[in-house]
Amino acid sequence: MKLTPLFVGAFTLALATSASAQTLTIATVNNGDMVRMQGLSSAFTEETGIDLNWVVLEENTLRQNVTTDIATNGGQYDVMTIGTYEAPIWAKQGWLSPLTNLSSDADYDVDDLLPPIRDALSYEGELYAAPFYGESSFIMYRKDLMEKAGLEMPAEPTWEFIGEAARAMTDRANDINGICLRGKAGWGENIAFLTAMSNSFGARWFDENWQPQFDSPQWKETLDTYLSLMADAGPAGASSNGFNENLTLFQQGKCGMWIDATVAASFVTNPDDSTVADQVGFALAPDTGLGKRGNWLWAWSLAIPNSSQNKEAAEQFINWATSKDYLALVAENEGWANVPPGTRTSLYENPEYQEAAPFAQMTLDAINAANPNEPTVDPVPYVGVQYVAIPEFAGIGTNVGQLFSAALAGQMSADDALAQAQEATTRDMTRAGYIK
Repeated sequence: MKLTPLFVGAFTLALATSASAQTLTIATVNNGDMVRMQGLSSAFTEETGIDLNWVVLEENTLRQNVTTDIATNGGQYDVMTIGTYEAPIWAKQGWLSPLTNLSSDADYDVDDLLPPIRDALSYEGELYAAPFYGESSFIMYRKDLMEKAGLEMPAEPTWEFIGEAARAMTDRANDINGICLRGKAGWGENIAFLTAMSNSFGARWFDENWQPQFDSPQWKETLDTYLSLMADAGPAGASSNGFNENLTLFQQGKCGMWIDATVAASFVTNPDDSTVADQVGFALAPDTGLGKRGNWLWAWSLAIPNSSQNKEAAEQFINWATSKDYLALVAENEGWANVPPGTRTSLYENPEYQEAAPFAQMTLDAINAANPNEPTVDPVPYVGVQYVAIPEFAGIGTNVGQLFSAALAGQMSADDALAQAQEATTRDMTRAGYIK
């Protein structure tokens, strides 16, 4: 892969001399775009003299490590990969350094960041994390298998249609599963998917008095639909599958449909990685006719913990990795279809990107359609589409995720999982003082 020198702007050049001989430790997730960033980062080191020490972790492990480090003021990392859930909560707690230089740098152009993504990463109007890529979720499907089943994907698909299509496309003899969905336990793994799905069924995590709602008919319908769909049309061992596992299955031609992050679109359509690249279609996340679709809003982003001793150099790296110039660098080396999506307005106005990425407009529409302030049908006291933006949610959501994953694995019934989720969440919310 040929790399060319990258002009990183006056902000970078002004800091290069003082930052030389420094080493930054960067914690990130093992998703494809981050792995690509690591591969391209030699351009940053050549330009600035700043060495990079990478800690690349599986999603659940990353969350555990960076949360422990920042909460204990450990100082292990200079740059952390975090999401829209953590950024405002950790900023409020004083754990993150504001990205003031980015906000004032004309070359960086903070106003070019997509408003829903920028707002989700800000606290009291100040940016505390810069988006590396942004996403919502949608349906990725095999057009050839849909046609073989005698079906056509609707413009606005319902969960009923998805169930019909998944079962029709399933071909166990040829190792083809009609649908692949997240089953791995974790508040950012199966709970992200199931919470977004539940919104489309009218379910809520909490009512307006913070009472858990897992004993509601909406949650029962959500979980029953999910478990039945996975039993009839899902892959074996689905309770161990998260984003990366399902991505691999889809790329290998073993999934008729996959409902997950829009960022996967470039990977499933890349002929170098995907055996079905020329057969992939895209559609909106499903609904049930209640006015909400099962799509979420997220950004994997780069932030600086206050415990870092290298904040100036850390912000310099974040400038490089989330800039327009970085997008151009990826385009030059990997093609426009593979640039990190969902962060900048200018990207979606770029004709080269529009031509190279047939999923571009649908991705943008899905991001803009997700409303963290009104995530479901009925009013809620919280913000967040696929999570609840309170500090306690990481623990509570992971606990519920373990119960739902156990139900998927056949270790308990849906009713038992919901009952235990209701009991445990009520206990935790009472202890935390939300329920009086």
